[in-house]
Amino acid sequence: MEARNAEAEKRKELKEKGNNPHQQTQIDMVFLELVNKRLDYVESYNSKSHYQEMKYMAKRWVKAWGRKMSSEITPEMFQQFILRRARVSNHVANKEIRYLRALFNFAKKWKWLKENPLDGFEFLPVDKKLKHVPSPEDIENVISKADPDTQDYLRTIRETMARVSEINRLTWDDVNLQDKYVVLYTRKKKAGT
Repeated sequence: MEARNAEAEKRKELKEKGNNPHQQTQIDMVFLELVNKRLDYVESYNSKSHYQEMKYMAKRWVKAWGRKMSSEITPEMFQQFILRRARVSNHVANKEIRYLRALFNFAKKWKWLKENPLDGFEFLPVDKKLKHVPSPEDIENVISKADPDTQDYLRTIRETMARVSEINRLTWDDVNLQDKYVVLYTRKKKAGT
């Protein structure tokens, strides 16, 4: 409600300025409205999990800047926000940067804003650690200790190199034992196969 009132005030202010052709009015919108438009887009075009992540982060953003006009949010404000998120971890802060950058690029694409305040915004450094990759013998040792049904499940994951969610969605129609293939479906995009 507060965001709508702020938007109404801004519209009234623009109307009072008149339609002077020499006056340049920047395209803008209340940050909350921008976030809602982006969430609607992500819900329609991306996976449910991506939408849930965006929604989770958006609550934090709206708490910080919801009533502001999008163009009023400065790189300094983002810097303070990102540094607070970095207290959790630099990975978390970098994820916020990626999602915020996408939000403002979305606004630029639709010509709701002229600039992305996060253009040139650098990611925080992260220590890259080598991940331990278990040997085939170690994997087979773990699988052999499981019950027979779980062994089949784990071997299916190992042999197809599919995600657990893809294996969980398999049906017998997706498996061709005669020609020895499995059809896997991805959920990164709504219609992805």
